[in-house]
Amino acid sequence: MTDDRERWNEKHGDDDFRLPEEPIPELERRLETLPSGRALDVATGTGRNALFLAENGYEVDAVDVSDAALETARRRADDRDVDVNWIRTDVAAFDLETDAYDVITVSFFAALEVLPDLKEALAPGGVVVYEHHLRSSDPVEVGPSNRHRYRSNDLLRACLDLTILHYEERVRSLTGGSAAVATLVARNSSGGSQSYPRLSR
Repeated sequence: MTDDRERWNEKHGDDDFRLPEEPIPELERRLETLPSGRALDVATGTGRNALFLAENGYEVDAVDVSDAALETARRRADDRDVDVNWIRTDVAAFDLETDAYDVITVSFFAALEVLPDLKEALAPGGVVVYEHHLRSSDPVEVGPSNRHRYRSNDLLRACLDLTILHYEERVRSLTGGSAAVATLVARNSSGGSQSYPRLSR
C-alpha cells in the first residue's frame, strides 16, 4: 500500500495530472432512478462522484489511497458545503460491510479482484456504476498502460450475477483527450421478471 500511496501522491502533486471534475455521465443521467441512502465511491480521487452523490442527499463514504487527492477532495467539499466521509486506505484493505450501500461508484480503477467484495457490499436493489479504460486499437490520448486497462467485456462478464441495466464500450472525450471506456450500470437483483427504470433522457 505504501508504494501505491507514494505513487499516487506524486501523481496528484504533478500540475500536468488532471482528473475529471464532473461525475460519471451515466451516474448523472440515472440519478433519479437510483435507490436513495448510503453510497460508496471507490478510488474517489478528488471526489467527483462522492461530491455529486453528497449534493444529492446520499450519506457517502469515499475511499482513496492518496493523501494528496483526499486533501483536494476535502477542499472541494468545503467549497460546496457538503459532508463526505473521506477514508484514506487501499481499497483492498477497506473493511466492506455486507449489504451496506445503495449505490457504489468506481471510476478508472482496475478493481476486478475486489469486485466480488464490492458486490457483497451492495444492498438488495443497490446499483453499481463503474467505468474504466479499455484496451483499444483506436488512437486514444488518455489512459494507463494496457496492463491496467480492461479487455473488451471483462467488466461485463464480472457482473453477470447482477442485473445489467446498461453496458457500453466506446471512445469518448475525457479531461485531457479521447479515451476508450467501458461503462456499466448493474443492480443487485435477479430473476426472470424484474422492474426496469424509465429514463427521461
